[in-house]
Amino acid sequence: MGPAASLAGRQIGQDFAPNKEGWRMYHGEQVPGFPAHPHRGFETVTVVTEGLVDHSDSLGAAGRFGFGDVQWMTAGKGVQHCEMFPLLNKDKENPLELFQIWLNLPKAKKFAQPHFAMLWADSIPTFIHKDSNQKTTHVKVIAGSIESTMAPAPAPESWAADKNNEVAIWTIKMEPGAQWTLPLASASVNRSLYFYDGDSVQIADKKFSTHQAVDLHADQSVVLINGNTEKEEVKTS
Repeated sequence: MGPAASLAGRQIGQDFAPNKEGWRMYHGEQVPGFPAHPHRGFETVTVVTEGLVDHSDSLGAAGRFGFGDVQWMTAGKGVQHCEMFPLLNKDKENPLELFQIWLNLPKAKKFAQPHFAMLWADSIPTFIHKDSNQKTTHVKVIAGSIESTMAPAPAPESWAADKNNEVAIWTIKMEPGAQWTLPLASASVNRSLYFYDGDSVQIADKKFSTHQAVDLHADQSVVLINGNTEKEEVKTS
């Protein structure tokens, strides 16, 4: 499940830049990925939009997930896990696209019992909005809610388990020219939007090109517009 290519010249353990043949080994010595390493006092939320991840941990959990699945791990008092990226296709490329969000735990929860959960793609609800021009926006609700669309329940010791924290994790896909207004949250909420696929997106009154992160005021109305009116959808997380 590793690359059918020489690893000569790669800095194993620091192989992050795709400047050699267009792929990375990260810390993997045979299979690309992140061999066993510890976490404590926070949570990891791993959203895999394309490709596969092999996971195993000191809690005894192990499995393969990807293509829309989400792994939510509350490290609490401590857990070791590994995340490897198997190359299963021998006759074509093995692309991988994922986002990992880290949520800090408050002092009272730093030594909570570790918890591991899988949110399978078919269990994550999608909020669908049509604007006045009948252009559609799809929002995968991984955490939090939008109107009546509720995310799966978080772990009991998770930062997201307290509704007062207003944790929301969404992935947004918009048709060409679509418009959608982000729901409001409290002024104290930290809100950021990462635009990663598409030609351009207009956020409020400013236009952004791909691979940019934008910090927003959660209590102010923000309109998103897919700036590409003809070609591709726009994706943000």
